[in-house]
Amino acid sequence: MKDQFAGFLTVFEALDRQEVEYILIGGVAVILHGLERLTRDIDIFVRPTLENIAKLRAALKTVFNDPAIDEISLPELQRYAVIRFGAPGHFYVDLMARLGEAVVYEDLQYEVMEQEGIKIRVASPETLYRLKHDTLRDKDKADAHFLRKLIESRSSGQQLL
Repeated sequence: MKDQFAGFLTVFEALDRQEVEYILIGGVAVILHGLERLTRDIDIFVRPTLENIAKLRAALKTVFNDPAIDEISLPELQRYAVIRFGAPGHFYVDLMARLGEAVVYEDLQYEVMEQEGIKIRVASPETLYRLKHDTLRDKDKADAHFLRKLIESRSSGQQLL
């Protein structure tokens, strides 16, 4: 698991170096907010512009030697809900520019968190809760429960244990 998380961090570092406009959502975002759980992918919401997608491809190419990265494009991100890149090292990078018609990049709020000196643009607990609270998967329900408690503890000024 540590090797996998190190792989995640390498991706975040590359995104930061290339100045990609992105927001981390999903399981890794919840983990960074404090919930201990497992995940095998990184869910990245990207600003859907030609320049930003070019930066995204450049960042991924610095980490992975995979010609499939060239297939990641703005039209593909607009056409499909998720583009899943199978990163060497046994994890996935899920890329999205929208969630249906309901959520676009500008709707998301994020916090910049540091992990091992690497800046990561992580969706706020409120944003993550909004994305997860009506889902059917058990792990998303558990995430939403944790996020609700985190939001409540932050608003009351208490630490969540």
